[in-house]
Amino acid sequence: MTEMRAGSRLERVLRSGRFAVTAELNPVDSADPEAVYERALVLAEVCDAINVTDAAGAYVHMSSIATCALLVRAGYEPVLQMTCRDRNRIALQGDLLGAAALGIRNVLCLTGDDVTVGDQPQAKRVFDLDSIQLLRMARIMRDKGVFLSGRPLEVRPRLFLGAASNPFAPPFDFRPLRLAKKVDAGADFIQTQLCFDVERFRRFMAQVRDMGLHERVFILVGVGPLRSVKSAEYMRTRVPGVYIPDEIVERLRKAGGPKQQREEGKRICVEIIQQVKEIPGVAGVHVMAFRQEHLVAEVVEEAGLLPRRHAQQTPGASPPSPSPA
Repeated sequence: MTEMRAGSRLERVLRSGRFAVTAELNPVDSADPEAVYERALVLAEVCDAINVTDAAGAYVHMSSIATCALLVRAGYEPVLQMTCRDRNRIALQGDLLGAAALGIRNVLCLTGDDVTVGDQPQAKRVFDLDSIQLLRMARIMRDKGVFLSGRPLEVRPRLFLGAASNPFAPPFDFRPLRLAKKVDAGADFIQTQLCFDVERFRRFMAQVRDMGLHERVFILVGVGPLRSVKSAEYMRTRVPGVYIPDEIVERLRKAGGPKQQREEGKRICVEIIQQVKEIPGVAGVHVMAFRQEHLVAEVVEEAGLLPRRHAQQTPGASPPSPSPA
């Protein structure tokens, strides 16, 4: 894993062997770019890249590619999430070229949540491709310099390609095999589902190492602070793919009131980071705190992951103004 694919900051951090930290920024329900910059600023000093969701949960927000373009404009390092739910292969290839032209170097390829879980279930599904096919298509464009049709590209996109993995969903023995398919398709890095069961993740990583996959792909473990018993119960019953053991919920319950539960949830997240950091083959963590960007900074600091050697932008710096027409 030494050859540079895109030369992004995230790629450089991972290939250098440093423990990487990425964080999730949920796109805003607004046309105001300042709302994006405000949320990104609190993340920039504590992570190596900012991951932007693509209508996660099938809820519409500002587009991922537009949000990432704003982040690039402000000097941040984005990871573009790209899902197959809403676009066919023609649109996806066009967006990959457009993202590269805008200076977006990291792309996380996802199938996408079905429209039935969102607030507009009458929307039409596309799913022309799945995440593995999207990965393979992006790799063909990057490495071979051609569209999926075989038509040549004038300039190929420089992209650091990622995919998702869920070690916590049965059948467990299938998960490393599924990961291997994504690595074969072109994944350079992997972002896992939220980890609340470290022992299950250890077993997954043992299988990953037995298959030699940890030498072919960088694995970032998904982590996140739970706000309360109520939020934990919601996530484990309503959010597809998330597994939260009973003992985690009981710890929150015994913590006391809302403030104590919030602190306990953060403490659990810090403990999980410290544990997974010691597992061979883990290259970093991806912190997800829905609408709680300020908590990401607290978690990263308390987990002992500061200072980051690649500050993305001077705090308080304003993005460049657009050039006059």
